[in-house]
Amino acid sequence: MNSRPVTATVTVNPSPVVELRQYTLHPGARDTLIELFEREFVTGQEKAGIRVGGRFRDLDDPDRFVWLRSFPDMAERARALHSFYGGPVWRAHRDAANATMVDSDDVLLLRGPAVPASSDKGLVVATICHPRDPGAFADHVERRLRPELPAGAVPAEVLRTEHAENTFPALPVRTGEDVVVWFTAGEPAPLPDLSAHLTRPPRRLRLLPTVSYV
Repeated sequence: MNSRPVTATVTVNPSPVVELRQYTLHPGARDTLIELFEREFVTGQEKAGIRVGGRFRDLDDPDRFVWLRSFPDMAERARALHSFYGGPVWRAHRDAANATMVDSDDVLLLRGPAVPASSDKGLVVATICHPRDPGAFADHVERRLRPELPAGAVPAEVLRTEHAENTFPALPVRTGEDVVVWFTAGEPAPLPDLSAHLTRPPRRLRLLPTVSYV
């Protein structure tokens, strides 16, 4: 039965360093990974000091799993990731998790001030932009784009690329690019023409949370 996704409420939790992780999975493996992730990897990471944010199904790609996690700073990121990936939970379940994945290296390392979190099971849209001048574009979003967007489509926070050295090189992140990212609730509103500000068209991910979380 087809049903229209209900509208989400996007809230934010303070956490300056954010990873936006997009996994390409083997066909039909997404639900297997989600079940394992929810059962083992949420509390397992949180015990290591990692804040686990939204976990999503990509509505336009049945073999893509998208999720966020965050850290107070880069030094704490290194400590927490060493703790989790060197710990018993990951050792016990890494083979099962890796068996679902084609690629897990599509990771944007972002600077907050906050990690987005959805409060229900409704649609969330991630907008990813590659600006010519990231600082000027972030200012344009705040000053010009926000007033033009309808209610519910205004981003709660705007995140930018974190250019600090990857403090956990065992897990690659995308480098050599500047992005500006924001999250909104509900069906995406049309964006105004941003071609003068961007090097390529914006990418929009339509995401459905896997579970309720705050």
